Amino acid sequence: MSTTLTPTLCRDCLTHINTDAQICATCGSTRLVHHAELDELDIAHVDCDAFYASVEKRDDPSLRDKPLIVGHPGGRGVVTTACYIARKFGPRSAMPMFKAMEMCPDAVVVKPNMAKYKEVSQQIRAIFLEATPVIEPVSMDEAYLDLSADTRGDGLTPAWHLARISRRIETDVGISVSIGLSYNRFLAKLASDMEKPRGYSIIPRVGVREFLAPLPVRKINGVGEATAKKMDADGIVTIGDLQALPEAQLVTRYGKFGNRLVQYAKGEGSRRITSSRASKSISAENTFRRDTSSFDVLCEAIEPMCETVANRMVRSKLAGGTVVVKLKTGDFQTLTRNRKLANPTQRADILYQSARQMIEKEANGRAFRLIGVGVADLCSATEADPPDLFGGLA
Repeated sequence: MSTTLTPTLCRDCLTHINTDAQICATCGSTRLVHHAELDELDIAHVDCDAFYASVEKRDDPSLRDKPLIVGHPGGRGVVTTACYIARKFGPRSAMPMFKAMEMCPDAVVVKPNMAKYKEVSQQIRAIFLEATPVIEPVSMDEAYLDLSADTRGDGLTPAWHLARISRRIETDVGISVSIGLSYNRFLAKLASDMEKPRGYSIIPRVGVREFLAPLPVRKINGVGEATAKKMDADGIVTIGDLQALPEAQLVTRYGKFGNRLVQYAKGEGSRRITSSRASKSISAENTFRRDTSSFDVLCEAIEPMCETVANRMVRSKLAGGTVVVKLKTGDFQTLTRNRKLANPTQRADILYQSARQMIEKEANGRAFRLIGVGVADLCSATEADPPDLFGGLA
């Protein structure tokens, strides 16, 4: 009698097989994701774990095992982010700083550095773009991704891409993320909160009503403190309580929001992910562990970026008419240089040669902490790389 094995993905080595084993046969990892619907779900929510605090701990290893609060100290200051160690004592985002320090008097307080966090956020979004052009940032530290086949065209599963994203962010950026995978935005967001930090959670179609029933109504998008109090007064505490009520009753009591409550209680919701940057430019960038003034190191860094940008253009059926180079000095001064191409291109080698020439003019002894390459003046791929007179590519 044959046994049906479960689709399984190893989060560490990215091996994708059907198995019920609890240890990866390839690398020995126990970080396996098993689920019958693993290969069918394609809407994701990716959320950085204690983002600001994680960046500060990355940059100052002496803080790694200490309770850390990012925020402005003083009587009127508030907590921006608390690391997971500090959260065990009670501090939370938006809490008055004096109250947080009463709860966790040993906490180290660091003022937020928004320029640094924005830079890290851009690095993370560049990694997202390697998987799909359809990304909707919600804030600096979270985004929705549409990984359906028509946005990728590479034959790899959404689950595989998400595991790779998580691994790339940990190795290249130095912080961790939690991933939620489902079939709509509401459930993907719910899933990403289930297993923090370094989580990878799935909410499937099968059994979704039963899964949602015991959860508090505060888990629903749009149910804030005031609405939750109103619902509590009406005897609605869990999503299961919503499931038991007629739609007409909820609409009468909560207006148009009542219709949304009914949808959410059934596990229904929008799949639409709106990308704000699809038609403007395509780019990739990298922050060096140490500032560098070496022309060779700078050129070596842009080679894989040019491949990445070229691949994104091919997937998006676009071509770039202008090559853009971004350099950031050690004191955070940003230099942007661009060069118009004779013809729009999708070719990595053309991007590289153009970028290399621009970098050569700037590599005059200054040390740089970041380099990026991109394309602007996007157009249809049909206009890219016309053949030359000898039948080759121009």
